[in-house]
Amino acid sequence: MKYIYQIVIIFIITFIGEVLYKFIPLPVPASIYGLVIMLVCLKTKIIKLDQVKGAGGFLLETMPIMFIPAAVGLITVWKDVINIIVPITIIVVLSTVLVIAATGRTTQFMLQRNGGTKQ
Repeated sequence: MKYIYQIVIIFIITFIGEVLYKFIPLPVPASIYGLVIMLVCLKTKIIKLDQVKGAGGFLLETMPIMFIPAAVGLITVWKDVINIIVPITIIVVLSTVLVIAATGRTTQFMLQRNGGTKQ
């Protein structure tokens, strides 16, 4: 019953993100609205981490399974993809490196700003 309650909380936050996406005319995905709402709720202690930790961990553990349909879909259009595989690979590698670098810089900045303490 505990996990059902936790998943319901996550789904409610996700639904609120979807509603905001429909009513706010910004090019921001609904999932981002949901993540921001969840972050604000956790930081302000409206939602305590224990109220969503178990279900969140479960969803993270099962996330790789969600990529299987996309991989199967890629196999079905392989003839079209083979012609552009090199540019796609270059873009994926470069964007991954940029994201890793940006994440590292942001983490360093946040740690320096907080005096190197973990919270």
